[in-house]
Amino acid sequence: MMQRLTRVALLGWALGVLVWAIQGSAAGDEEKKVDLQVGDAAPAFEALDEAGQKWKSADHVGKKYLVVYFYPGDFTPGCIRQAQSFRDNMNKLSDQGVEVIGISGDAVATHALFKQAQKINFTLLSDEDGSLARNFGVPVGAGGQVKTKDGADKPVTLKRAVTESRWTFILGKDGKILYKNTKVNPVEDSKQVAAFIEKLEKK
Repeated sequence: MMQRLTRVALLGWALGVLVWAIQGSAAGDEEKKVDLQVGDAAPAFEALDEAGQKWKSADHVGKKYLVVYFYPGDFTPGCIRQAQSFRDNMNKLSDQGVEVIGISGDAVATHALFKQAQKINFTLLSDEDGSLARNFGVPVGAGGQVKTKDGADKPVTLKRAVTESRWTFILGKDGKILYKNTKVNPVEDSKQVAAFIEKLEKK
């Protein structure tokens, strides 16, 4: 009787260890960070733009160079300067066959206000759960808020669920990553992108 109880106890212990190992392995897979490098295929993605319309990368990849830049949040100083830089250099970038997409954890409505306030001439995508950023390996932190004014010039506090790091990618027409910058200077970003494309076109 005692031997039988011992065998049952050991069997239960072994099963418990096996379940723990499987769960631990699954958790490790979930926590495994994406580390995209130049030459890797970029993940396909879709999200709502500032007008609330669905935007799909599959509809754009292959037609132009696609600049995908992640930034912390609308109406914050560095992000304003970065958006203005891309806005002011858009004619040159367009002539180079470049399409620019800005992505942050801000809501669609916040993007609409930001685009209007800064006269932004490119698409902004809403990534409120941070999933797009994580698919590109971009670090995602806690949300935040910023105070600004709405379209009627009234004070408003805008909140975002997540804050994404400032990273910039350039995707080639084959959908592969041509360029990855994880230490972005907001003011210089658009110029560095233009210089990279210019150098690439001369090869």
